Amino acid sequence: MTSLGRLITAMVTPFDDKGEVDYERARKLARALYDSGSDGVVLSGTTGESPTLSKEEKLRLFAEVKSEVGAGVVAGTGSYNTRESIELTGEAERIGVDAALLVVPYYNKPPQEGLYQHFKAIAESTNLPCILYNVPGRTGTNLAAETVVRLSQIDNIVGVKEASGNLEQISKIIQGTRDGFLVYSGNDGDTLPILALGGYGVISVASHLAGVQIKEMIEKCLNGQLGEAAQIHRNLLPLVEALFVVANPIPVKYALGYMGFPVGKPRLPLVEPDEKARATIESALKAYPVGLPSGYLK
Repeated sequence: MTSLGRLITAMVTPFDDKGEVDYERARKLARALYDSGSDGVVLSGTTGESPTLSKEEKLRLFAEVKSEVGAGVVAGTGSYNTRESIELTGEAERIGVDAALLVVPYYNKPPQEGLYQHFKAIAESTNLPCILYNVPGRTGTNLAAETVVRLSQIDNIVGVKEASGNLEQISKIIQGTRDGFLVYSGNDGDTLPILALGGYGVISVASHLAGVQIKEMIEKCLNGQLGEAAQIHRNLLPLVEALFVVANPIPVKYALGYMGFPVGKPRLPLVEPDEKARATIESALKAYPVGLPSGYLK
């Protein structure tokens, strides 16, 4: 199994002026993220606007970025449709991605047993390491700690991206899952608390702009330098809040363009930030030393 790092960026999907996926830009962004401290990238997740990407676009995106960076590519292949999730995961595996991210089914609101059977069926269909993704604020359904503990007994379900914001639930997951199960923060503002509880890392949005600082925070926490890690965490919070002032990935796409790395507009039904949101984002960017390596800004 490919080793999955502690800092993974949930990467935006760049679009060109016509709203088509800009694969060359995606390759360049992925390389910039690795050079900024990321150990890997998630493609076609929430931040990557997966609901508006076609299957063909997703598969080409997986192939292009995998070709560029070589390792650490996590493909967002889950959906509310178990059969389609199995098919997309299989095709992503044939491309050569390193892991699959499987979101809790949205809209159809399955019970916990349905969630268990859904993820079990996908995992049993592939040899890829699978990371569960719990984000009840978007899906309308919470993946309970008890269900994650059950799923952790399946060999190739290797971790969970936890974006519930419920630290009690996350503590139960860390306590109850098998040794070596990876618990990632799914909210940038929760990363340090989850690390302190015994979590593994973060699948981050803010690392588009502050990967070096987030990587340093993780390393200091692991080295027992909690005071210094906490200082970085506190310094990051205004930026994190600005990046979620409206629905992700609207702010981070605007922020990348503002910093000199345009990635295009979001696809409908998402739109660019309004004047008030733009002012909030710009204020945070001016107050914090962020940016991709200078060689990528053009």
